[in-house]
Amino acid sequence: MWSWVLHRITGATIFFFLFVHVLDTALVRVSPQTYNEVVATYKTPIVGLMELGLVAAVGFHALNGIRIILIDFWAEGPRHQKTMLWVVAVVYLLVMVPAAVAIGVHMMEHFR
Repeated sequence: MWSWVLHRITGATIFFFLFVHVLDTALVRVSPQTYNEVVATYKTPIVGLMELGLVAAVGFHALNGIRIILIDFWAEGPRHQKTMLWVVAVVYLLVMVPAAVAIGVHMMEHFR
């Protein structure tokens, strides 16, 4: 159940990001100066943490999405769904821990 909840939350988060991204990118056509001002407000530590959250959301959503596809389209999928959830969790951690460290190091260098 929690993977279902997290899948929905991460999907909504990604959708919200894409919506905001399209809006702020559209500002280039309206006013390049306003676009530059908006993008400058994104260069804060809080937004850096939000970017890390976005990477985490995309990573989980993608891996769990593959698991859901396997459950739906592989005849043995429902029987192995719990094992696949553990595989998703391990792969997610193996990818996210180094990614979080790399993003954190980059943020620390950027905000000095």
